[in-house]
Amino acid sequence: MRMLLIAALLASAATPAGAKKEKDAPAPTQGSSAEPDNPYPSTYKAYPGVATAIRGATIFDGEGGRIDNGVIFLSDGKVTAIGGPDTPIPADIAVFDGTGKYVTPGVIDIHSHLGDYPSPSVDALSDGNEATAPVTAHVWAEHSIWPQDAGFGRALANGGVTSLQILPGSANLFGGRSVTLKNVPARTMQGMKFPGAPYGLKMACGENPKRVYGSKGREPSTRMGNMAVNRQTWIKAREYQKKRAAGKDQTRDLGLETLADVLEGKILVHNHCYRADEMANVIDMGKEFGYKVTAFHHAVEAYKIADLLRDNGVCSALWGDWYGFKMEAYDGIRENIPLVHRAGACTIVHSDDENGIQRLNQEAAKALGAGRRMGIDIADEVAWTWLAINPARAMGIADQTGSLKVGKMADVVLWNGNPFSTYTRPEKVWIDGALLYDSANPKLRPVSDFELGQIGAGDVK
Repeated sequence: MRMLLIAALLASAATPAGAKKEKDAPAPTQGSSAEPDNPYPSTYKAYPGVATAIRGATIFDGEGGRIDNGVIFLSDGKVTAIGGPDTPIPADIAVFDGTGKYVTPGVIDIHSHLGDYPSPSVDALSDGNEATAPVTAHVWAEHSIWPQDAGFGRALANGGVTSLQILPGSANLFGGRSVTLKNVPARTMQGMKFPGAPYGLKMACGENPKRVYGSKGREPSTRMGNMAVNRQTWIKAREYQKKRAAGKDQTRDLGLETLADVLEGKILVHNHCYRADEMANVIDMGKEFGYKVTAFHHAVEAYKIADLLRDNGVCSALWGDWYGFKMEAYDGIRENIPLVHRAGACTIVHSDDENGIQRLNQEAAKALGAGRRMGIDIADEVAWTWLAINPARAMGIADQTGSLKVGKMADVVLWNGNPFSTYTRPEKVWIDGALLYDSANPKLRPVSDFELGQIGAGDVK
């Protein structure tokens, strides 16, 4: 009886009221067509929604467009139409009044460790860094993700985050594969896994790898050691990739498989890197071995080489004002984001923090204000690209989400004021057209299984 009660409580917490519970994926059978390079496929199923219109709001479309007093329609999990104040609204759909409020695409965080560094932050749950060797390209972040991490629900309710990339940590030069998630309650990682999103490879340069391994008396212990180990690894990967492409027999190697997929453009490179000179070195290393960095993360000196990043098509995932917490972060400035944006380079606001992910709109607002104070006047609706279409493009999911365009996923936030205000919070959040958070409805406030606590042995007879 006790176990049945616990199971019922857990099941009810994992599913919003009125939503259909996630189904188990069918087990693969002998001779099935499952691809061998996708042994852990997404089982994500959108929660059921209803045809919906939000009217009277200021709409930021996520690509720099704005409609005042607009109307947006959601149906069958997609954005179906967007119009002005005179757009007719059918009588048989759910209608929400957005007067004085704002509608945006859901926030996308390109750099998160939720699930693999979950809350509560204790050693037993710390699974983000496989700090056993400088090259651990064989590990996959998704195999550390704990779906019960309370941070997912807080990112949804407090930050309007609808999609996020979970990366391994930065102790290693090659940290392993990342995974992109839809921010929905699920029992398994695969139930959150964003369908069709490409994998990423986490790389790191600078102080972290040289400190972690130099302190152990191992290579690398210098920045030149970092580059040397990187290059040696890419040489091995290129040989593996050539043999694979030629159909030659070779022992299967999980790490080299990942790196070969990078060289073939199947996996995107996300590189933790702070200093401008190191980013320039890494760009040239990519040209040497035939891969491209999708985004430099943290990149506090991106403003020094914004033109180089623009000309090489590399995004920068940045903070509003974090700097100085180690030497390679010393030259961080508040104007970094607007300066990179002004240069015409792809600019993204990211978190790398379980608390920061709940306030990415405020992180963007700090950068917006810093830019305006130095004479870079960026419109609010344009700044929202830093949280929407730009991270979506860098994560390879812009064809599905990241903007309010007809046919895209209905990942939508209704804010109770201007989203760049410190006082503004998400009022409602839809993911694939399903209302998963409503500040006015206690039944639609996410609570993880972990937060339910435990029932003591003496509590149930």
